[in-house]
Order: sequence, then C-alpha cells, then structure tokens
Amino acid sequence: MKRLLYAHRGACAELPENTLEAFALALELGADAIETDVHLTRDGHVVVFHDDTGTRVAAMSARVRDCTLAELRTWDLGKVRGLPVHHIPTFDEALTRFPDTFFNVDAKVPAVIDPLLAVIERHRAAHRVRLASFSARNLRKIRRLGYGGETGLGDDEVVRFLVQPRALPLPGDALQIPLAFGPIRLDNRRTIDRVHAFGKRVDFWVIDDATEAQRLFDLGADGVMTNDPRALREVRR
Repeated sequence: MKRLLYAHRGACAELPENTLEAFALALELGADAIETDVHLTRDGHVVVFHDDTGTRVAAMSARVRDCTLAELRTWDLGKVRGLPVHHIPTFDEALTRFPDTFFNVDAKVPAVIDPLLAVIERHRAAHRVRLASFSARNLRKIRRLGYGGETGLGDDEVVRFLVQPRALPLPGDALQIPLAFGPIRLDNRRTIDRVHAFGKRVDFWVIDDATEAQRLFDLGADGVMTNDPRALREVRR
C-alpha cells in the first residue's frame, strides 16, 4: 500500500486549520494528502470546518449549522492566532484549488452526507476522496448510498475488529487510529499485521514527532497524520 503523510487540517501548526492556505503550505512541504472535516451550513453549503461552533478558531460562538455561507465568510480564522485574515472555504473550493490532491474527509454530521456526495460527484472526485467518520452510523449510510470511493472505519467498527479480528465482513478500506485505545496499545507490529491481513491500510493520528513517525513507518504503518508536515518532511523523503 502507498505510504502517505497526511496533513491534519493542513499545515495547522503554522497556519489556521482547514484553510486553503494551510492546505497549500502542507502540500508545498511534502504532504501526500490532506485530512480535513466538513459541516453543512444553514443554506446547504458543504464547508471545510472541524468544530460545531466558531468559538475556538474564530472567537465566534455561533454554530456552523445555524449560519449561512455568507455569514461564515465574515469569520476571520487568523485573528485568534495574530495572523492575517483567513476564511472558511467550501469543499467545492478545496477540490477545485487542489485537483490532484487526495483528501481524507471526516463527515462530521449526518446532514452533510448527501450534499457532500453531490459535491464529490460534480467533481468526479470519488477516486481521490476517502470518507471517514468516528460514527459508524454515518459510514454505513455513505456505503449504503453506493459511494464509489474509499471509506474509513468508524469507532464501533474498529473496536469490533480489535475484539473479534476474525469477524467478517470488515467494512471500509482504512483503520485510522490513535496510538492506543485506553490501556490497549495499537502501535505495534501485531496490530498492523492483523489489519494488513484483511487487505486494509492502517494510519495513525496525530503524530508531530519525526522519530515517532519513523518508528511507526518502520513497524509497517501505511500513513501518519500530522499537524506539522514541516517537522516530518525528512521522514517522508
């Protein structure tokens, strides 16, 4: 499987997360793919954004789902970090700006699924968009709707695999996991080999230390997600 360095919300160690500028810098620094998140606005636009509200990244308490796209465009994601103005992009804009880039997209809420699939279809981009979610319910809906691209595994599906690794069928294409679930360590060759035996890839998040990233790749990991692609660029090379 192709080894990938994912920029987690872009190069968010240096620029406001989930912005086109953060994505561009991440790719310039050598990231292979972008990990990002999408929500749905009140007027039906799929926007690139992680949180339910703008409190953390824009000092705006409103919920994304309660705002129109025009209202969200007034949010300045750079202000809270003392940086120039950065705006929330739509996923349509991201696919247009980066036509050759692979995206790993967390569908944050059920309402975003149908509009998200429509955006991907318009761009004919299913081959370069893996849809992920912590919610196995969201992923089951995506698969049930016949999505032609890759999907990740939800938390329930990952836990089922860890508890009953021989249980079939194992849905999705990628286990994207932390180093540990509670006391259970996942960053070991045994776990990675078990995942590979089912023909699935295994990606770890979130890794910002180059030595740790190298250790995971040496164990057989297929990818790591990082906030700081600059710090990991030599590992990727």
